[in-house]
Amino acid sequence: MTDSPAITPDLIASQTETSVAELARRLEDDDYPNPFAGLQDWHLLRAVAIHRPDLARPYVHLVDQEPFDED
Repeated sequence: MTDSPAITPDLIASQTETSVAELARRLEDDDYPNPFAGLQDWHLLRAVAIHRPDLARPYVHLVDQEPFDED
């Protein structure tokens, strides 16, 4: 179990341009103590992109998933 907060509507609503920019910086730097911390940030940015796209628009490249062929 992690110490990270659950992604709730209140957490998403509390995001600002500054906090989302910091979140994106951490994801771009990809310097986390463990993979779960990075995954938590990715899920938060993805939730912000869904519910508050105006804040995440400059960072959508960090949450876009490109299709790939498994064959």
